[in-house]
Amino acid sequence: MSIQKKSKNKKKTEGADCRDCNGLCCRYFALPIDTPKTWKDYDDIRWYLSHRGVSVFVEKGDWYLQVDNRCKYLDRSHRCRQYPLRPRICRTYHTGDCEKAGDDYGYELHFLNDRQMAEYMRSRFGVNVFQRLEKIKVEKTVRRKGRS
Repeated sequence: MSIQKKSKNKKKTEGADCRDCNGLCCRYFALPIDTPKTWKDYDDIRWYLSHRGVSVFVEKGDWYLQVDNRCKYLDRSHRCRQYPLRPRICRTYHTGDCEKAGDDYGYELHFLNDRQMAEYMRSRFGVNVFQRLEKIKVEKTVRRKGRS
């Protein structure tokens, strides 16, 4: 399984028009996370990726946690039901940033699941990166059997 690079090709359009939109920007949010430095940091990200609707990407050297979750105010025709009262993030979003307006997200890395992160961890820390977890599992099993 390979890690996604430069994923999510976008359809090229000349200036996105919200009237033709299917609400892509209203179907997820992404939050910056600390750049991982240690095995533990990467393993924490692997845990994030164990959840449905979560991905992690790196853009311009910065790491982000993306949560795919449709806005509760997006109606079936992809319009905002609270448009006049929409939050600041929505009001300041420019169509130049729209998923429909560009060629590529330009992600340096994009992890869609925990297996991809595990593969990346193996390439970063060595193929035996998870042996410590297997060793801990064996030690706990031995201790449990010793109590019986």
